[in-house]
Order: sequence, then structure tokens, then C-alpha cells
Amino acid sequence: MSERSALRVRLDRLVREAVKFGAVGGAGLLVNLLVFNLVRHTTSLPVVRASVLATVVAIAFNYVGFRYFTYRDRDKGGRTRELTLFLLFSAAGLVVENGILYTATYGFGWDSPLQSNVFKFIGIGIATLFRFWSYRTWVFRAEPVTDGGEGEERDGEERTEPVRAR
Repeated sequence: MSERSALRVRLDRLVREAVKFGAVGGAGLLVNLLVFNLVRHTTSLPVVRASVLATVVAIAFNYVGFRYFTYRDRDKGGRTRELTLFLLFSAAGLVVENGILYTATYGFGWDSPLQSNVFKFIGIGIATLFRFWSYRTWVFRAEPVTDGGEGEERDGEERTEPVRAR
């Protein structure tokens, strides 16, 4: 395979991965905003606490989507490690997402329902960039392709067929 076609294959894989990530993330975004607005308007919970609760619900929703849709072909060994890293990076994303909302709400006094939703959305967008990088790099890692069962990797190629559970 030429270097150019290898690059094309890797780019195609990345695009497919980003589309799947976006589909799960888009559904998670809707879950996040729906729970946020439901909690915000039906309880007396402060804005940022309602947002943190909504983010936690969306994190649980997203894990299922990422594991069984976006990254279903990735290594399934070490689920404890995978879930630990997922929760760690999700928590970092939660801090980014809700830190922006906190700053807007308590730093600038922008607390109307529209302003809260705008800054929550901005926070989700910024945190999503971090999550995409961290999940694909550290959490849902591709298994190396081996050369004829010898256990050697082939120049960083990723497995294209589904990995069977062991």
C-alpha cells in the first residue's frame, strides 16, 4: 500500500470515527440540555448544580454509546481501566463545561435561562474537543494489528475488522 493510500485510509477512519463520535455526542448533548433545563425549571437547585447533575447523566449515556457504537471495535480487555480513564477524562470535561457556566453565572451575572443555555452549550463544545482527543487516545485504544500471529505491530496500522471478545 502506498504512503498516499495509507494516509487516505487513516483519514477515512478518522472521519468515520468523528461522525460516530458526533452522533453519540449529539444525542448526549440533547440529554444534557434536556436534563439541565428540566432540573433548572422544576427544582430550586442552583444553575451550576443543575448543570453538573445533567452532565453526569449525559456522561453515563455517552459511555454506553461510545463503548457499544463509536468504539465497539476497540479493545474490550481491561474494562476497569477503560471505565476509570473514561470517568477521569469525563470529570475533566465536566470541570471545563461547568467552569464556563460558573464564570458566566457568578462572575458576570449572566443568569437568565437563555444565557445559561448559551454558556452551557459553549462549555459543552469546548469540553467535547478535549473529550474526543482523550477518549480516542487513552480510553478506547485500538488494538495493534499483528503480522501473522507473530505479535508484531505493522507500522501503526489500526485493526479494521471487529475485535472478538476473548
